[in-house]
Amino acid sequence: MGTYRLYEWLWGGLDWLYPPVCAGCGRSGARWCAECQQQVTPVPDPICDICGLPVAYLGLCASCRLRLPPFAALRSWAVFEGPVRSALHRLKYRRNVALGDALARPMADFCRRLDWPVEVVVPVPLGKRRLQERGYNQVGLIAMPLAALNRWRYAPRALSRVRETKSQVGLSAVERRENMQGAFRADPRPVSGRTVLLMDDVATTGATLSACVEALLSAGAKAVFALTLARALPRHGLQNV
Repeated sequence: MGTYRLYEWLWGGLDWLYPPVCAGCGRSGARWCAECQQQVTPVPDPICDICGLPVAYLGLCASCRLRLPPFAALRSWAVFEGPVRSALHRLKYRRNVALGDALARPMADFCRRLDWPVEVVVPVPLGKRRLQERGYNQVGLIAMPLAALNRWRYAPRALSRVRETKSQVGLSAVERRENMQGAFRADPRPVSGRTVLLMDDVATTGATLSACVEALLSAGAKAVFALTLARALPRHGLQNV
């Protein structure tokens, strides 16, 4: 926990110098206020045992019965709407980098309840062009404190994009899979023989996660569990994510 205490102390000092504003509602005083935390919508039960999508029955959804994803399981902390959607937008596009720590805390509790045998945490990487434009990987800003809180190894360079892909926004599920096919490569050194937690910000069709998982398994990972902060449910439509 020592690593995280130092991390927490750093952001606490910055909050004292520059009073934070809630990323969910815009009120001053906290990066993620108590009221917005209470408005977080969990992904409703029951969910598919593998992909975590809400279903009307226990077991596997129709899609997973037809074609099993490569990950052991996929879970999301919240539905992609309301304050969560606003917070992710600020983290991703408005450089609210301190927000990563605030979001990592409830996600750490969520992971403990999942009780997965995680050994190493790997964030989904950005492409070189996107990383240069943004200056940071928003997923890493959540994944790093999450790993520290749960005392897991953090391996931010275990995955890399070997080719640039077009934006997934507006693509169908089939187009998303084709767009991501062969887009990632994994370094065997931090993942071989280990159980990996792969992390992304939002899950839609799972195409990006599946492509990353396939690369990690090819590099020798024992098993890969996928985790996202939010889940875009079908009612949102892929055009809006």
